[in-house]
Amino acid sequence: MESIKRNVLLNPGPATTTDSVKYAQVVPDICPREKEFGDVMEFVSKELTNFVADNEKYTTVLFGGSGTAAVEAMLTSAVGEDYVLIINNGAYGKRMCEIAEAYCMNYIEFKSSPFEAVDLNALEEAIKQSKVKISHLAVIHHETTTGLLNDVKTLGQLCKKYAMDMIVDGMSSFAGMPINMEEMNITYLASSSNKCIQGMAGISFVIAKLDALIKLNDVKKRNYYLNLYQQYEYFKKNYQMRFTPPVQTLYALKQAIIEAKEETVEKRHERYVKAWKTLVEGLDRLGLKYLVNPKDHSKLITTVVEPESGMYNFDKMHDYLYERGYTIYPGKVSDLNTFRIANIGDLNYTDVEKFLTILEEYINTLK
Repeated sequence: MESIKRNVLLNPGPATTTDSVKYAQVVPDICPREKEFGDVMEFVSKELTNFVADNEKYTTVLFGGSGTAAVEAMLTSAVGEDYVLIINNGAYGKRMCEIAEAYCMNYIEFKSSPFEAVDLNALEEAIKQSKVKISHLAVIHHETTTGLLNDVKTLGQLCKKYAMDMIVDGMSSFAGMPINMEEMNITYLASSSNKCIQGMAGISFVIAKLDALIKLNDVKKRNYYLNLYQQYEYFKKNYQMRFTPPVQTLYALKQAIIEAKEETVEKRHERYVKAWKTLVEGLDRLGLKYLVNPKDHSKLITTVVEPESGMYNFDKMHDYLYERGYTIYPGKVSDLNTFRIANIGDLNYTDVEKFLTILEEYINTLK
């Protein structure tokens, strides 16, 4: 196997992948309706569930598409005529609201700071004071806008208290940190193939509590391609998607799952956290500030306040780093000038150390 040029992706995803994941896509052409390929999808579905839940009580529904497809499938399939309360504390919570708006769904938007923990007392008061029936609460686990980690376990207890199902966007937390859906009282969890699971972009999925998923057959359908129950029902019969899947990407995801199982989510989380500690120590040394307090931080993605030098320009900094094999990403906090650095994917603290050396070189050019 020839080595492929390695770029270190410090953007929030797609993440850097192993050569073995890349090469897993080079397979003989196959019709996705063959049993042999159904075996691949069965493996992928069951093993994704195993990372966070018991296959006897939960199941994974696969879709071709980016992570937003899975989030849209969850929201528009699971919520009926009642209201969903959506916690908006970043660009991706806002995106949930925009999806609900596009489908004319009944929803309540609970706005919160993008870099401070949700005020749980204020949230509970909003639920208690509501004049309408709230059947679901939707939240981003790791708000990729800033690196804020929402306290999903406590939110799950709140959902239990008020008999609500919890919908969680776990896009950049799944396989990057330990998650137990039953303990956290998560009914639906969405993620994708190209973040902490370290596969290639093109597959999204929803892990759903089976008893809740089966009840969706009675919910009036407002979508088609993204209908969660219909996709599940078709898949359970023969381990095939209703429509053409991204074949090669599924082979890559199978290999990524194998590698994640070998490393374990716990060890992967430790690797990511060590890389994050290296990053923030370097940022402190360079005099750069980041937004989220460590106690509320995911330790997976860090939003950095841009240098105050009048000579600073994000595009020039991006290009300087990109030419040297490191990719960073602009910020998404509307009222602040920021950029984001992720420490997910097939990288470790030594990659971060090298990145910091190059970043320091660039900052010195501004003086």
